Formats: sequence, structure tokens, C-alpha cells
Amino acid sequence: MVVGVGLIGGSVGMALRQAGWHVVGVDLDEDRVAAAVAAGAIDEGGSLGACDLAFIATPVNAVAELAQAALDAGAAVVTDVGSVKAPVADQVEDPRFVPGHPMAGSEQDGLDGAFADMFSGAMWVLCPTETTDDGAFAQVRGIVSSFGAQVIVMPPERHDTLVAVVSHVPHLTAATLMRLADGRAEEHRSLLRLAAGGFRDMTRIAAGHPAIWPDICAQNQGAITDVLDELITELGSLREVVAQGETQHLLDHLESARHARRNLPTTAPIAEKMSEMRIPVLDRKGELAAIASLAADLDVNIYDLEIAHSAEGPRGVVVVLVESAMAERFQGGLMVQGYRPSIRPLD
Repeated sequence: MVVGVGLIGGSVGMALRQAGWHVVGVDLDEDRVAAAVAAGAIDEGGSLGACDLAFIATPVNAVAELAQAALDAGAAVVTDVGSVKAPVADQVEDPRFVPGHPMAGSEQDGLDGAFADMFSGAMWVLCPTETTDDGAFAQVRGIVSSFGAQVIVMPPERHDTLVAVVSHVPHLTAATLMRLADGRAEEHRSLLRLAAGGFRDMTRIAAGHPAIWPDICAQNQGAITDVLDELITELGSLREVVAQGETQHLLDHLESARHARRNLPTTAPIAEKMSEMRIPVLDRKGELAAIASLAADLDVNIYDLEIAHSAEGPRGVVVVLVESAMAERFQGGLMVQGYRPSIRPLD
């Protein structure tokens, strides 16, 4: 089931159908439901009820209420696609709820921009909490991975802090640059004709639908204002460097930014640079969330994860894939917490 059949919800529906699922779409707008059926995003319209899995793909201020409603209506597992995680995780404490956020999208609005392969190669953040059922988490992770997404696991609060830096404030900055250029264009009509590739690349995300942003800024207000304060301070310092003609300082600033940009990670490492870690655990709720949270604290990315339950007692084994270069750090952190993990480099 997909609740909210717009851009992301429509793409989720298409990806689910492509993977062989029968998808029911739920939306307040009956015309949008009909359009989603016609576009192949869902099989049929319906209402909240029993289902194997529900994706909540609505504006962030409605996610918690609808997630709880879907659980109450009989959904076996519920996840969402909102770009703010801590508030909804605090409000929905049901173990069947797995907060999530695909780092993907389009400048096109609604179903017109939806497509089945939107998530292929994209990062999809999952944020299990101490109350999240391991089986529910594993199911959502498996389905999201089947879309071709690279799953990253971290606590909700950490997600919101990081996404303010890499998504929320960049969007607000792009919108501000675009407004600045538009204002100058009223005085110099040829200005926007001079907008070359760099300006267009920097402001591309400003073309996204504005209606979602007031809710995002309200839900993640603290993290966003903190990052805006840092950005304003950095721009103020850079202004002084330019104003004082400090050439070397400016070169150092630009070179450090260039180095950081060139070293942005793009995809998961190749298999030869990965290691499998096997972590014996007690077969109890919250083990996956505890392990994933520790990995996030240690800046270790988990690229694959599964849990094998023992048929002979209250124990199991969590199997994760991490970069070989980070495996010993993760192993050490796990041992401090009382785990006894083993490491095996992939061949």
C-alpha cells in the first residue's frame, strides 16, 4: 500500500509493481488516484486496511498521524519517505514502524515526474529505534534494496542533523541565490541570459515544489537554523577575505573545498574492499537498532545487513557488510559494548 501517490509515492508504487507487488494507492484526491492507476503507479485505489507493507508518502507534518492510522488499520509493517525523521519516530513508537527517507527526487511535480527507477543507485536512509522490531526492519530494508537503493542506517536525530547540511540548507541557499539573480534581472534584463552551467547547477533544486518546505523547516527547525548560522558565519569570513584581498587565504579556502568535493563518496565500495562481519546477539528486540546506531556513531556505513535467528535458543547472528578499512574500528566499538564479532574480507 502507498499512502500519497505524488512524486515519491508514485515512484515507490511503480518500483513495487516492477518487483511483482500488488499495490493499492490511498490519496485524498480521487482524481490523483485515477491518474496513478492510468500511469501504472498503482494497481487500484483503496483505503487504509490490512496489508503486508504500507509506505507513507505524504508531507512530513501528516506522516505520524497516517503511519499510526495505517498500523491501527492492520498494516503488518509501515515505513515512510519523509525528509525529517526524529519527530515522527518520537510520535510513532509501534515496533512495526520503520522510519525511512529516500535521498532521491525530481524537479517535476507529482506523478509527471514519477518513474520506477528513481531509487536505483540512490541512498535510502532507514532509522530504526530501540522499539523497532528487527523483522520489520529487515523486511523494509530488503524491499528498499530491491529497488536498487543503497541503504544507510542511522538514528533519527543524526539523520536530521546531517540532512540539514546536505539537503535542507542547500535548497534554501539555492532558492536565495535564485531570488537574488531574479531581483538583479529586473535592473539588467540580460542577466539571466548569462546564467551559465555553474549557476544553473547550483540553483537547479530551487525548481522543486515549494509547498513541502514550510513543513520541513518547521519539523527540522533546530538543525536547519544551526546550519544556517554556520553558513552565515562562513560567508561573513569569506567576505572579509575577499574585501581584504587575502589571495592566499582565498586560494586555501577554495582548494580545501575542491578537495572535499572531489572526495565525496558516490557508490558503495567494490566487493574487494568490503568485509563481512558476523555479530552474535541475543534474539531480542532492538539489537539491530543498537548495532546500527553504534555504526553511525563510529562513522561506519553498513552496506548490507541481515539477521539469522537460531532455532535452538534465544540467540541469533547479525551479518553486516562494511568497508574493510573501517571493520576493525567497528569491531572494537562492538567489543566495548559486549559483542564478540568476527571479520571476514570478501574475496
